Amino acid sequence: MKKNFPLQAEGKHPDRVLEAVKHEIRKYFKRERNRDVPKGVDFWDFDCKVGLTADSAEVVRVSGVIEAVDLAAKAGATSVYVEILSKHGVRVIKAQNQEGGEEPFDGAHPG
Repeated sequence: MKKNFPLQAEGKHPDRVLEAVKHEIRKYFKRERNRDVPKGVDFWDFDCKVGLTADSAEVVRVSGVIEAVDLAAKAGATSVYVEILSKHGVRVIKAQNQEGGEEPFDGAHPG
């Protein structure tokens, strides 16, 4: 989804417009996550960008999309650009190292 959402609408309260935008974003995430994953893929991952325009959009984590839209609305922006592209995600198994920290496990046995 690449979309420019207006944050102000004639005859509508700005808070209700913002809630509608956030609802549409959450609905898109849910719809994409419910799609069947291809063989060899564990889950759907997302590349997300949020900004005032497509050129000024900055990369954000999935969990930060709603917060970024809120920040744009609080800054008084009239619209916000949201880009969410789904991609295949594969889980990486982490193994405990000697010091108690975690390091990626590639399936090969050490030593």
